[in-house]
Amino acid sequence: MESFNINSLVRENIKSLKPYSSARDEYKDTQIHEMIFLDANENPFNNGVNRYPDPQQNNVKDILSEIKNINKKNILLGNGSDEVLDLIFRAFCEPNKDNIITLPPTYGMYGVLANINAIENKEVLLNKDFQPKVADILAVANANSKLLFLCSPNNPSGNSFTVKAVEELLTKFKGLVILDEAYIDFSEHKSWLEKLEKYPNLIITQTLSKAYGMAGIRLGVCYASSEIIQILNKIKPPYNVNELTQLKAIDRLQRIDEVTNEINQLVEERKRLKKELESINYIAHIYPSDANFLLLKVDDATKRYNQLIEYGVVIRNRTTQPLCTNCLRISVGISEENQKLMRALKAIQ
Repeated sequence: MESFNINSLVRENIKSLKPYSSARDEYKDTQIHEMIFLDANENPFNNGVNRYPDPQQNNVKDILSEIKNINKKNILLGNGSDEVLDLIFRAFCEPNKDNIITLPPTYGMYGVLANINAIENKEVLLNKDFQPKVADILAVANANSKLLFLCSPNNPSGNSFTVKAVEELLTKFKGLVILDEAYIDFSEHKSWLEKLEKYPNLIITQTLSKAYGMAGIRLGVCYASSEIIQILNKIKPPYNVNELTQLKAIDRLQRIDEVTNEINQLVEERKRLKKELESINYIAHIYPSDANFLLLKVDDATKRYNQLIEYGVVIRNRTTQPLCTNCLRISVGISEENQKLMRALKAIQ
């Protein structure tokens, strides 16, 4: 791509911002047990969480760096991916001036965060195959288009965007391209992490909520150039990831074989579930999925949703979303849950 200067996208007030310096930023070596810490106004009675957590989550990043083969300087952690996304808005988008581009149907928080930050959201619908309309996206972009959000595998459709489309957008879009890979672990396609150094305008977000089964601890991950990470670190809250979250994440990441086994099970269940769903006569279409869910087009989504509730099965009615009329989204459960789902689907008329 053409020469890319990240400083041209950063808000002026962020450029001059002097970040808050916490006690643990000023003295970082907390592993020296004989030291007495009287610098952070903490409660001195040890209960396991009386001290502030590592503001840079170094132990978590060390493991992620090894698993993902990414340098620590290219990693930022947040209180869920939503905090990471909000930081990106606040670093690069000037309220009431700049705009972002999103591709509905997609993850709803992009639009919510745009509203919260007073940023215009230019929506360009995906095509009928849920792929980006590259020419249309580039046509609506202007000098104030700072962020382009690509969710791949996409939520709620489940499909991955083509390499050709993503590469063209990375090359031609003048702002930052945020590639949301929340579901990448369930896909046969490779993560774009391998191409992070090639595209300085690329930001990749991932999460421990899906494949790692840790939605409850709220830990999101941002991968980007060291320059972008430095900018985001300037504005993140000093202790945005708490001690309990860090400890649980470390424990889970150290058992990566267990995570891989669960991913493989869910992928197999997704295949089996898709095959069984094909026998249901009121299901008109099952969309291809690289995620841990399936999008189905049915005869009457609201009717079928309510019927399943009566059978004790809760799914997601997506019929109000663009291109998703009469569509239901079903997360892939464990075998017993999927069997209950199928019994309910076969029972309702």
